[in-house]
Amino acid sequence: MNAELRTGAVAAAAGVNVQTLRYYERRGLLRDPGRSPGGHRLYPAETVTTLRIIKAAQRLGFTLDEVANLLADNHFRNDHGGLHARAGAKLAEVDAKIAELSTVRDTLRAALAAGCDDLLTCSEIPGCPLPFGDREASTAGH
Repeated sequence: MNAELRTGAVAAAAGVNVQTLRYYERRGLLRDPGRSPGGHRLYPAETVTTLRIIKAAQRLGFTLDEVANLLADNHFRNDHGGLHARAGAKLAEVDAKIAELSTVRDTLRAALAAGCDDLLTCSEIPGCPLPFGDREASTAGH
């Protein structure tokens, strides 16, 4: 016999709130639950695992749309790249973000080292480390 859990029990076991559970249900991330004779939602026990998978995927940077696609691939055995290809693409995306954030960090460090206290004053200093673009072109014609 498959154990069925009510909404509060599923949410508590998965570490999410009831609103999150219902939201994922509306988004199609969870299958529609059955109902008790009293009208309460009854979820199969594996719903807890599915919720944990969704939350883990989100922590890895996958959007809910991406998670939905991964779950659909798993449920229907579609070949849309699978987890391996999608994880590789997500890793490339994360690496690109890290590179971008490293540039931002380095620029902020340079601005602090240059003593930039005021954006207007700093923008007028030759060699200002902040990315104001081509100051000559932006002031031409004004």
